[in-house]
Amino acid sequence: MENAITADGLAALQAELDELEGAGRQQIARQIKTAREWGDLKENAEYHAAKEAQAHLETRILRLRERIKNADVVEVAGGDVVAFGSTVEVEDESGRRTTYRLVSSNEADAAQGLLSAESPVAAALDGKRAGDVGVVSTPRGERRLKVVSVS
Repeated sequence: MENAITADGLAALQAELDELEGAGRQQIARQIKTAREWGDLKENAEYHAAKEAQAHLETRILRLRERIKNADVVEVAGGDVVAFGSTVEVEDESGRRTTYRLVSSNEADAAQGLLSAESPVAAALDGKRAGDVGVVSTPRGERRLKVVSVS
């Protein structure tokens, strides 16, 4: 599942690519133009910084195009079993509830509740149903997560 991605993740990559190819390139072009107007390019730090930013931007654009081209969109099967693309609510031993959506490692963002399907927590929950308990090994010992709901 190296190139697996959700439809939402693919849309986010495409939106980022569109932004970089449009507004991002325009902004860098303006920075380069302004820096050129300041004279001697050999000792023009602003010009060199803008050219470096342009190189980083173009590299990011190439990487995004490659990821989009090779993306394998995995449709969410739905149902009541935890799998790639599922949204799962779990409860830990202290009674604290957390909701995760299992996504590709490229889409993962813990602050947004997007959990890599390759993570230890996702591995412990994979294939579970509501009421099942997944056990995650952590440096502090085992952690038990009860599946409350799956969607």
